[in-house]
Amino acid sequence: MKTAALGLQHVLAMYAGAILVPLIVGDALGLTSEQLTYLVAIDIFMCGVATLLQIMSNRFFGIGLPVVLGCTFTAVGPMIAIGGEYGISAIYGSIIVSGLFVVVIAGFFGKLVRFFPPIVTGTVVTIIGITLIPVAINNLGGGQGAPDFGSIANISLGFGTLIFIVLLYRFSKGFMRSISILIGLLVGTIIATIMGKVDFSAVSEASYFHMVEPFYFGMPTFEWSAIITMILVAMVSLVESTGVYFAVSDITDKKLTEKDLTKGYRAEGFAVFLGGIFNAFQYTAFSQNVGLMQMSGVKSRKVIAVAGIMLVGLGLVPKIAAITTIIPTSVLGGAMIAMFGMVISQGIKMLSSEITKSPGNSMIIACSVGMGLGVTVVPELFAQLPNSVQILTSNGIVAGSVTAIVLNIIYNMIPYGKTVEGKGSIEQQTNVA
Repeated sequence: MKTAALGLQHVLAMYAGAILVPLIVGDALGLTSEQLTYLVAIDIFMCGVATLLQIMSNRFFGIGLPVVLGCTFTAVGPMIAIGGEYGISAIYGSIIVSGLFVVVIAGFFGKLVRFFPPIVTGTVVTIIGITLIPVAINNLGGGQGAPDFGSIANISLGFGTLIFIVLLYRFSKGFMRSISILIGLLVGTIIATIMGKVDFSAVSEASYFHMVEPFYFGMPTFEWSAIITMILVAMVSLVESTGVYFAVSDITDKKLTEKDLTKGYRAEGFAVFLGGIFNAFQYTAFSQNVGLMQMSGVKSRKVIAVAGIMLVGLGLVPKIAAITTIIPTSVLGGAMIAMFGMVISQGIKMLSSEITKSPGNSMIIACSVGMGLGVTVVPELFAQLPNSVQILTSNGIVAGSVTAIVLNIIYNMIPYGKTVEGKGSIEQQTNVA
């Protein structure tokens, strides 16, 4: 009973993050209530599957640590952009390929990770967070194109939810703080119900049980720009997961080897691949559960296994998934401002210590963020270029990410200055002098 209670605590800690991604993406793509219910249900199901894959440890995959996997917010903006340009089938085609890519390069990622230092990953995370804020603001107003967009009722609900979350986060501690977003969504929906702005038809129409269905939204299609985008997202997610792996290894006093990391990356890639097949999402290790583990002092894989089984069970019950789809758009928008703001905050946190390390780092951030936002705001800028080039310029996140990677190589990886044998570069000699 105690193990089940501890497992449920982990489910609650990650639940808001798990359901927000399908709700945001599904709403942006204009899915029906039935499709949105499936999307939420399959995502919860796959979060459980991904977690179980990761906590086991065999010869081929699984890092064997008590980590919880969930869909990454890093993928939200790219998925909305891909779905808007190529359709939902291209989203899942790119997710499938990115998952296979991670499985293939799992053994080499330790060598590739040097191309993704904090200056690069922090810049990418910051760009993604900033480009998501307009989505949150549109939702707060009631949803783009809504007849009551910007109404007093919508603005009151949206900002009321945001203010409640901010105050709860400020004046609560521990577990209550970790589920402040979830409580904010619940309170906002209750108030919206009193105001008559909640439609329960999706819940009444949803079934109590369903089986997962591969390619629910149709057969996947493959577009190069979409694939490159999701591979970049997958690489950033692996870097994020690496940090979580080492944090948990420190908590559990288990030293990680290169082989352990390879099996962890492979499990994550396999989970992403399955996510594409069953029309779910890309996955990464959730840091909020690490915080809960530190707070509770419970670091057992058995507890996380129970949490994974609970998620799988919840994902098979559409009625529960449908409850999350009735959250009013304005309430969701208020919570999204906090969530996406935290993404930006995480990116800034990653960059804060990097700016002073090298004079070039400021230029890397400036040009990469500028390029990412510029292409997002004015996507037609490169419309005259060849299609092969537009693969890298048609999406702001890809453009910003590639800029950051290239500039990091130029500023931080390529030696410069003439070298005198045995004495180093001219700059080094000058510094010594």
